[in-house]
Amino acid sequence: MKALTLEIIPKKGLGEVLFGDTSEKVITYLGQPEDVDNIEDVDGFNTVVLFYYEQGITIFFEGREKSVVACIETENPEAVMYGKTIFNMTEEDIVALMTEKGYEVAEIEMETTGERRVSYDDAMIDFFFLDGDLVFVNWGVLVNEKGEIEEI
Repeated sequence: MKALTLEIIPKKGLGEVLFGDTSEKVITYLGQPEDVDNIEDVDGFNTVVLFYYEQGITIFFEGREKSVVACIETENPEAVMYGKTIFNMTEEDIVALMTEKGYEVAEIEMETTGERRVSYDDAMIDFFFLDGDLVFVNWGVLVNEKGEIEEI
């Protein structure tokens, strides 16, 4: 297992784990997952989810012909984005940071689970807050059936 940099990079990945990578590369950095889930939708499109509970990281794989990293979620308090430890930041601070980097809020919505979701379609990233605190971040890319990343 190699050390993983906990840097959230919109449209790219998490540190050395990049969108489009295979499960073998993810396992090189994070080791064997603590849990695995297979989700098949009505179209037969399969998503494989690797859960790393201790690291606070979840990796989603998509693609019918080649399964690759399509989405990452983290609740790791040490995660950094644009040089800032984001789990120490307020919602206003994160919105200001994303605006500074050229991204626009697309939607703010209350989830049925109680979290407040702040979404950026242009960065394909969602920030989830509970009682004003950031609780997890989810970001990804679009992957086609061949396992290729598509431009947004």
